[in-house]
Amino acid sequence: MYEEQIHAYFDDPKARETLIAAISRLVAVKSVRGEAQPGMPYGPGPAAALAEGLKLAGEWGFHTENHENQVGTADLNDKETRLHILGHLDVVGEGKGWSTDPYTCVEKDGMLYGRGVSDDKGPVVCALMAMKAIRELGLPLSANVRLLMGTDEESGSGDIAYYYSKHPFAPYAFTPDADFPVIHIEKGHYHPSFGKRWAAETALPRVTGLKGGFRTNVVPPEAECVVSGLTPAQVEEAAGAVAAATHTPFTVTAEGESVRIHCAGQNAHAASPDDGRNAISGLLELLARLPLAECESTQALRSMHTLFPFGDTRGKALGIAKEDAESGPLTLNLALMELDGEGFSAKFDVRYPVSSNEDNCKKACEESLARHGIAVTADPDMTSVHCVPADSKLVTTLMESYQTFSGDTQSKPLAIGGGTYVHDIPGGVAFGCVFPGFDPKMHAPDEQANVEQLLCACKIFTHAIVELCK
Repeated sequence: MYEEQIHAYFDDPKARETLIAAISRLVAVKSVRGEAQPGMPYGPGPAAALAEGLKLAGEWGFHTENHENQVGTADLNDKETRLHILGHLDVVGEGKGWSTDPYTCVEKDGMLYGRGVSDDKGPVVCALMAMKAIRELGLPLSANVRLLMGTDEESGSGDIAYYYSKHPFAPYAFTPDADFPVIHIEKGHYHPSFGKRWAAETALPRVTGLKGGFRTNVVPPEAECVVSGLTPAQVEEAAGAVAAATHTPFTVTAEGESVRIHCAGQNAHAASPDDGRNAISGLLELLARLPLAECESTQALRSMHTLFPFGDTRGKALGIAKEDAESGPLTLNLALMELDGEGFSAKFDVRYPVSSNEDNCKKACEESLARHGIAVTADPDMTSVHCVPADSKLVTTLMESYQTFSGDTQSKPLAIGGGTYVHDIPGGVAFGCVFPGFDPKMHAPDEQANVEQLLCACKIFTHAIVELCK
């Protein structure tokens, strides 16, 4: 079988050299989104990376096309297209804390370092290398595979929406911008804003200001409030008890006739709230134990504590918890909250499974809030669950390719809370390039990729393309 040919092709040291050289060319382009310029909808950086990606594909003999500097395409042959592979060449900003130059691909001890080596320039090169291998090995195909190189994945995926507004979907599609083996379910999203208003109050002690969180899709690492009419001594005992129970330490300081309370949590992605410690919920836990005056602000804080108790990342108290074997549990992150003298506003991030729907999620949430006098102020639609059946030809074929070359025969198709490039593409799945147990440090300093794993991904993609397009 042709598996031996694939092994031999990518086990050749020349393939390793070619892979690293190609990734290095793309990493060298700082492709962070910038201000739009004429002919450059996402700024000069992404446009320059696309030009380099198309140049590379052209040098390797593929027919290429630039679609308005939004998406570049590379075709393996001139037959009818059966498979789209969606990668992206834009990257997030480098940030601080690097031990190497983020825009120079550095190889050390079998690892590559540089912004984009894993997300997603390295995987784009893996897909191109797979297409190159098929051509050079002469493996027979009856259909075309088209690689789409996008330039706006990190900032909203307007590039892919633009491309598909003018071109048809392919029968099969996958994006090498996530994890192996195959992600076939991406949970739906629900992100309402809600709150309550009241007349100016004078009762003491009461909370006169509160603020926590900074982004909807991040577990809030910090939250703080000001309580008028209390002293640090009246807060510190309860703060110690709550901190011991929640592992969210508090800093309590006097400010005139008031006390400022700061809660330190642990940030995490909203899709995995169990990995963090919610500072807003921790602060609400403490406020529920303080001797606050009976007034509307106090009642609102108690209601929020009741509906979003610390550690409830499943929406049980809100009455929206759901779980199924296919896609796992609903997850909830109380992401943002602000309170002033006349009201409060808040927002949460829910990732819901196949078994959730408008009745048992959106309407149930609204009813729970309403029982506490809290109203939804911005009511977005529920983003639908993206699900490709585990027994579909695409998923089973990709699983076979993964198992053939990885040796991992125990893994099953995955469901995630996050969204990928294919969330709105019918029948699309995420497929690699991150192997189980490996941390690529995406979006962080010293982003990394394992060279041998990238070469294994090349083998997997080569096999998958042949199986789907033969």
